[in-house]
Amino acid sequence: MSKSKAKQTCHVVGCLDRHTSLHRLPAREDIRAKWIHFIYNGNIPASVSKNLVVCANHFASDCFSNLGQYKAGLAMRLYVKDGSIPTVRGKDTDEGTATKSALAAVVHHVACQTDPPATRRVGTQLSMQTLQRNFKSTGSLESASRTGIGVRSSIVASSRPCKRARLELEEDEENLREGSSSMDIPDPLDPSSEEPITVFSESANVKLDSSGPVHKMAAYIVHERCLLELFAVCPECQQVTDVQRRSRGTFLSVKQQCTHCHFSRKWNSQPIIGDTPVGNLQLSAAVYTTGSSFFKLKKIFRAMQLKMFPYDTFRRHARMYIEPAIIHKWNTVQDGMLQHLSQHKNVILGGDLLLTPDSPGHPAKFGSYSMMDLRSNTIVDVQLVQSNEVGGSKHMEKEGLKRSLAVLEERGVTLQSIVTGCHPEIEKFLGEANITHYYDVWHMEKGLSKKLGKIAQKKECEKLSKWLCSIKNHLYLTAASSPFGPERVAKWTSILNHVQDIHTHEDPVFPQCLHPQHTSMDKSKWLTAGTPVFCRLEKVLTNERVLKDVQKLSPHYQTSSLEAFHNVILCFAPKNVFFPFLGMLCRLYLAALHFNENAGRLQATSAVEEGECTTEPDYVEELLDLIFDKVLPNPAAYLDEVLKIPIPQGLSTQFDRRDPQEVT
Repeated sequence: MSKSKAKQTCHVVGCLDRHTSLHRLPAREDIRAKWIHFIYNGNIPASVSKNLVVCANHFASDCFSNLGQYKAGLAMRLYVKDGSIPTVRGKDTDEGTATKSALAAVVHHVACQTDPPATRRVGTQLSMQTLQRNFKSTGSLESASRTGIGVRSSIVASSRPCKRARLELEEDEENLREGSSSMDIPDPLDPSSEEPITVFSESANVKLDSSGPVHKMAAYIVHERCLLELFAVCPECQQVTDVQRRSRGTFLSVKQQCTHCHFSRKWNSQPIIGDTPVGNLQLSAAVYTTGSSFFKLKKIFRAMQLKMFPYDTFRRHARMYIEPAIIHKWNTVQDGMLQHLSQHKNVILGGDLLLTPDSPGHPAKFGSYSMMDLRSNTIVDVQLVQSNEVGGSKHMEKEGLKRSLAVLEERGVTLQSIVTGCHPEIEKFLGEANITHYYDVWHMEKGLSKKLGKIAQKKECEKLSKWLCSIKNHLYLTAASSPFGPERVAKWTSILNHVQDIHTHEDPVFPQCLHPQHTSMDKSKWLTAGTPVFCRLEKVLTNERVLKDVQKLSPHYQTSSLEAFHNVILCFAPKNVFFPFLGMLCRLYLAALHFNENAGRLQATSAVEEGECTTEPDYVEELLDLIFDKVLPNPAAYLDEVLKIPIPQGLSTQFDRRDPQEVT
């Protein structure tokens, strides 16, 4: 309600009331003339405005048809009887005072966030304004077979606007996101917060914007009983009608037929494209593209008594529309990234493998090898390898790396170096391919920490526990501050002198420690040469394999971001859930799209900034646009991209199926 309308005063001569409910002029000409005569007290001017209003104080109490219900709080609006004429001239008369007190009788408590229950007309058993003039809904494919459907006009009055429910309006949600501590809800006891009563003389046409995409329309949860009330009575003859309904998942179609006046109409709860209800496909796409679980959503729907389509329908939507759209989207995004990388000569990539599922005691079925541009922290390629393709899960990492390098070479990407974990097969393969190879520090540190942690648990080696953190930090310092392999080895082995409180070394490449000289107050922490704890430590740190790996530690970029990407993969494809090969591949692509979109996003440092780091992903909206705008009208063009993907046979196909009679 605008400010100007909220402050409108009564037009009756001598009345200055600004807060009492107002009534607009009625539509009937005879009653309208009497109202105008009362307003101007017989002195009617030559031109009369159409926007004249009369406050409720000028009506007698018997002019309202629901005054008792209004006083009891069971009605939100006052109904003025047809033909009622304002007769009370003064505001201080008994009738005027009674009417004004009646309007103030309904008080909404501040702690209550609800309004009194809405009343219904006895003649129609429907809520007020349910049956409006005919208009074509954007959610319906058929309009009514007859026009001019409406209800008799009546004067409807409301003493105050309907109170807004918390957390159900966009403005309220915006206030909560901005950290607002209070809600701007008007005080019902303050008369200045009331808005003037609006009088409806006839049903107004409702216009809906049908130009937008069908999958971006707002949707609501509607209960069946409330919905069928709209079709219980014929809007023309007010007689009970026959109602037939049929459902298809979340889609509902209602057909109304009147046996008295032969009125009929059909209403659909959703638009239909071809033979596919938009809401069903939209729900399947939303579940799939956000990495949610169909079966968990089905449990939620069952608990809420919401209608849901079966899993076969979800799989059909995924196979025909969703998965082709995901593959096309990823191929388009990947082409742009590889084209950008092909223009650079110093590309540094990182690669790592994630086994899925990886249950203890059971070999993994899938291995997803991810290749990341370490300068921009974006995933440029993802390869899915099934164990029966390479003869076991231990060969998956090498196969995934070979496939990724083949894709990069095909697109003209020139590598400066690549950073991976400490894997002998990977080292041999990259050495033969003449590619500069570095080891990730975290992978090596993890293995050393496990070995040293077991040694520190022994009774004679308890002193080592004080040095575990320092040895870990020393490994990172060695990799970051040493550009060449021999210097890394010299700096790494210097830790054996340092733990003995010896800070000058015989190796000329690294003659002394970098820290300033100081005298230690705790002599008990130093180790002594020849003791069991020192001998065990020296054996682990100077192992031939360890010294060889130290020379190849990456001096610049590490693969820690790849570990973060693996956590994103587990959100889209948990290890305890089985997925087919194509479904697993699409979820890897979704994880890559999600990770790349949020790669440059800053981490939240406070609760206020949390909203900036948890915005809705754009790739989901883009995928929905692709599904409904392009894939759904012409799925054949996008299914061709899916058919080009080589899908290996299932693991069970390598075993001969036994005859059930032989088993028994």
